[in-house]
Order: sequence, then structure tokens, then C-alpha cells
Amino acid sequence: MIRSMTGFASVSREADGVSAGVTIKSVNHRFLDIQIKAPSSLAGLEGRIKTLLQQRLTRGRIEVALSCDDTTEPQRVVTLNEALVVQVNAVVDAAREKGLVSGALTASDLLRIPHAIEIRLAPPEDVPDTAATVVDAAVGDAIEALVVMRETEGQFLAADLDRRLHTLSVFVDAVEAGAAAGQTAMELRLRERLAAMPSDLQLDPVSVSQEVVRFVARSDVHEEISRMRGHVEHWRGLADGPEPCGRKLDFLVQEMNREINTIGSKAEGLAVTELVVSAKAELERVKEQVQNVE
Repeated sequence: MIRSMTGFASVSREADGVSAGVTIKSVNHRFLDIQIKAPSSLAGLEGRIKTLLQQRLTRGRIEVALSCDDTTEPQRVVTLNEALVVQVNAVVDAAREKGLVSGALTASDLLRIPHAIEIRLAPPEDVPDTAATVVDAAVGDAIEALVVMRETEGQFLAADLDRRLHTLSVFVDAVEAGAAAGQTAMELRLRERLAAMPSDLQLDPVSVSQEVVRFVARSDVHEEISRMRGHVEHWRGLADGPEPCGRKLDFLVQEMNREINTIGSKAEGLAVTELVVSAKAELERVKEQVQNVE
């Protein structure tokens, strides 16, 4: 399957007073590189999110941004500074005995004494169950949306690569015909030149014919042409298969380039040289597009 490595997805989910947002961006990369940006309260979910991504994606640099807001009333803790209250009460008792104040220390008095009573937010849980559930749902939906986008872009990639592969196949057919014609022309030239040699320099005709055949055989590119066609068929099998195939296609492009270079060095004729140059240019365009395939 040809699937693009580029994509984007943004999903928000809200439930039970918890609002979660997930944004995922993916770009080209040789391997699967996952980067997660999340508040400290969601740090415990990073391992699970990476696992979910690894189950659906095989290549690309993946950037995940998480946010989570809890709109429910936060828990609070009330503490009494007993040591301070004891000290204050002792001072008040002493002042009462001297007639400086009257009455006992009351609850309203405590509330007005700095630092006697402290009210603060309760320490947060590692990841509240409700928040984890909402974030998981948002992440799952975002991954699914990202995969759909990569598959959609992959269809355009596949169509473009298929056209280029067809063009390359046409070049290969033309190179095969041109190389065969070049061999025939070269053999004819060699025999004409040998026939034009002075009689006292001419060798055994059978030996000469064998040498001519061996020399011409050096420009035979039949094996390279066959391997090129085999690579094209292999390509189509990978592209039509269910598995991501970017790395394998990248390897096939390298093999095709090797065959084209060998053909260019062996084949005879100016026409073949021009065809090989055109085939290499088209193969370079294929190589550039393959860098986008997962």
C-alpha cells in the first residue's frame, strides 16, 4: 500500500467536566520518530500514546500536542496551624488576666489571624480516570483521522508514481529495441572493416567471426532489461499489497538505478544513450516521490 507520510489531525473531546485537545502532525522521516508535548499532569499517558501510534504508523516524524482542562470544582484542603493558635491563645489569656482584653478566642478571630488557617488546592492525582478516558478517546480519533489523511494523499502519490513507472517502462522497451539495433550495427561495422583489411593481414575467418560475436556480446543488455522489468513487477506487487512499502520501494529505486547505469555503460548507439539519460531523469523523479511514501 502506498500511503503518504505527511498529514495533520486535530480533535477535541469533552466529558464529565474534562476537555481534551489533541493535535498530530506528521512529516517525512526515514524511521518512526514520535515527539509528544503534554502538560505534566498527562505525562503518565505518553507511553500508551506512543504504543497506539506505533500500532498504526511505521514511518514519519510524528509531533503530538496534548492539552487537558478540568472545569469541575477543584478539591481543597483546610489545615489549622495548631502551634500558632496555641501561642496566640496563650497571649490572649495573659492579656485577659491583665484586664487588657475580654472574652475568649473565637472562630471568627481565628479566621482573621494570618496563617492560622490555610486553604489550598488538593494535590492532583497522577492522571484522573476521567481525564485519561477523554484523552484516550481524543488520541484515538486523531490517529484515525491522521491515517485517513495519509491514505488519501497516498492515493495521489500512487497515481503519480504509476504514471512515472509506465513512462519508465516505455523507455525500457525503447532501450531494448535501440540496444539490439546498436549491436547489429556494430557487428556490421566490424565485419566491413575486417573485410576491408589487406589480404596479408586477414586472419582465420572462423576465429574472426568468434571474436566479433564475443565483442558484440559485451554490449548485450538483455539481462539488465529483464531485471528492470522484474523490478517494475515487484513494485506493482508492493504498491497493491496491504503493507506500507516505502522502504522497499526506496530499495527498488536504487536497484533500478543500478541497472540503468549498467545499460548506459554497455549499450551501443547514440539513440540508446539519449534514452538512458531520459530514463535516469524519470527515475530521479520517482526517487523524489518515494521519499514521501510511508
